[in-house]
Amino acid sequence: MNSVERVAIFVDVQNIYYTVKSYYQCHFDYTVFWAMVSKNRQVVKAIAYAIDKGNTKQIEFQRILKGIGFDVKLKPYIARSDGTAKGDWDVGITIDILDHAREVDTVVLASGDGDFSLLLDKIHQQYEVITEVYSVKALTANSLIKSAQKYVAIEESLLKK
Repeated sequence: MNSVERVAIFVDVQNIYYTVKSYYQCHFDYTVFWAMVSKNRQVVKAIAYAIDKGNTKQIEFQRILKGIGFDVKLKPYIARSDGTAKGDWDVGITIDILDHAREVDTVVLASGDGDFSLLLDKIHQQYEVITEVYSVKALTANSLIKSAQKYVAIEESLLKK
């Protein structure tokens, strides 16, 4: 009996936004991405992690992500007195991936952050889950690319001009 592959999708929205904007000067196409990663698969969980600045454009973007099928998790935008900002989801993403990895056949991560390399190695070894990474190759840690069983570079077909 052939069962449908179960997949969980996790998107580091800030990482994808800034790397795509920096490298391609445009936006990531979440609708095309969803179609790619969900084709012939059952989506068990899909979470997009974003920073909440509360502006109208962001609220509309979050509504679009929800319409596609993502749960959207928000963290408040924190501006520090020295001018830098904080809004890192790495620990939250890690916890959620660990929580859901045992329920699926494949974990898809959209991020170029090398901090996730150890996590992908662990879930592959511990749960025998396949890991896929989507990111801008030139701005992605080599360790993350090597940790994934499948790596997909964000290129023309995943861009929205």
